[in-house]
Amino acid sequence: MRRFLHVSAALAVVAGGAATFVGGQAFAGQHTHRTPAVWLVCNGSTIACPPLKLLTSVQEAVNVAKPGDWVLIWPGVYHENTPKWHAGVWVGTAGIHIRGLGRNSVIIDGSNGTAQHPCPSSPSLQNYAPRNGIEVVASGVSVENLTVCDYLGLNGKAGNEIWWNGGDGSGKVGMAGFSGSYLTATALYHPKFVKASPVSPHFAQYGIFVSNASGGRITNSYASNMADAAYYVGACQQVCDTVLARDVGANSALGYSGTNAGGRLTIRDSVFAGNRTGLAPNSLNNDDAPPPQNGRCPHSKVSCLVIHNNLVINNNNPNVPLFGLTPAIGAGIELSGTAYDTVRDNLIVNQGSWGVITHDYPDPEKPPPLSHCQGGFPNLTFLGMKVCDFPSRGNLVYDNRFVHVGFFGNPSNSDLATLGLVAKSPTPRNCFWGNVARNPSKLTSAPAHIERASVDGRPCGRRGTFGDTTLLDQLICSTYGICLAGGKYPAQTKVEIAPLPKLRSMPKPCAGVPANPFCAK
Repeated sequence: MRRFLHVSAALAVVAGGAATFVGGQAFAGQHTHRTPAVWLVCNGSTIACPPLKLLTSVQEAVNVAKPGDWVLIWPGVYHENTPKWHAGVWVGTAGIHIRGLGRNSVIIDGSNGTAQHPCPSSPSLQNYAPRNGIEVVASGVSVENLTVCDYLGLNGKAGNEIWWNGGDGSGKVGMAGFSGSYLTATALYHPKFVKASPVSPHFAQYGIFVSNASGGRITNSYASNMADAAYYVGACQQVCDTVLARDVGANSALGYSGTNAGGRLTIRDSVFAGNRTGLAPNSLNNDDAPPPQNGRCPHSKVSCLVIHNNLVINNNNPNVPLFGLTPAIGAGIELSGTAYDTVRDNLIVNQGSWGVITHDYPDPEKPPPLSHCQGGFPNLTFLGMKVCDFPSRGNLVYDNRFVHVGFFGNPSNSDLATLGLVAKSPTPRNCFWGNVARNPSKLTSAPAHIERASVDGRPCGRRGTFGDTTLLDQLICSTYGICLAGGKYPAQTKVEIAPLPKLRSMPKPCAGVPANPFCAK
């Protein structure tokens, strides 16, 4: 994990129990031991600053903050850019708290737009340098109550609006503790296409991105318009210890993605709507932590990766930003090469392909040095290629409700589906029970009667079904557009960008912050 401390001549010096400051104001208590300081940031771009001596950029405040300090941001549009770290704001000090005074009025904007018209869609107003928005590389950092927009990528690199990065490429979990709440992460950039191509190399990739980190929460947040995933938690195999709750993921290739994650990981009480695919935990050989995705608690056979009480709706959108591998369009929850996940008590509505589908993932990519098909079957021949087959096994899917699912009408499109590629992959079986369908009232599945004990129902320790060639054909068709056996799924014809919404702000943004002039007002 990289560390960074920028020592400036504008550092505040605390002497004799009172705070003195140059180039900004810090407010600390009158104690022998150092108490947290509050660094005040205002650039006056939209609302006049209080008559104080203030820092004018978030990066300035982060540079001088020490562990436990607060960075409090006055309403305004902040065009932050830190080229050294390819980021808008780069956070290398542990334990600091970054909070805006208004979720909709504090905007960290990666574009070249104006404060009066932030987060523009016009290609002529973008900064195309591939950067991340707020990138955190230290433990215990919270980011709250603000919007980050229009930090773009290049050919799939960078373009993460808010990223807790615990050691990208290290293969290790290097961050302990993180927190995000009342965040909006989006990109309004809308490219003008040459020859009507709907793909751009500059699309933003991830809205709220957590990698190589353990022990955190992302709550009450919104992410949209991402070419990969609105939310991502990965590279934390069996040690994620993370909660996503009351979040919204929209208008992206994936509402949620998590590669080689697992252990205690909960996604609950959230909405995933208008994406190409709703949620897709997965195993891959190409991530920066060893595979597979394993939902079991550490040193246990109990499933601790739980997706529950979510609304998954209308994830059939072909016209989201896309770059690279596309997920299966029309799938509500797609468990791709995952093991021992639990999907329960979700409401899944208007999904054209499948409500919940579990399947082996035949990964053809050449793995990096850290990965060598751990948890998978190496050198399996699939469609003429040598692949690592990550089996889908031991997943529990129960007590979910389905409304109007499978309406694309292709063979195998249904409420529930499961696919193993080889006989040894689905042991123990992916297990289905207690699921209910409305409109129509009969639960549909591939294979048929999936909840029977003779198919893939309880008892769950038995071997499951495998080798459903019809389902395999349709899964390939819906993912890659290669429809050898027929099938019709929506194809991308353009890109539609969801507008910047106004969302509920933190009710009391000064709660918990040491006394300071911003909060006095």
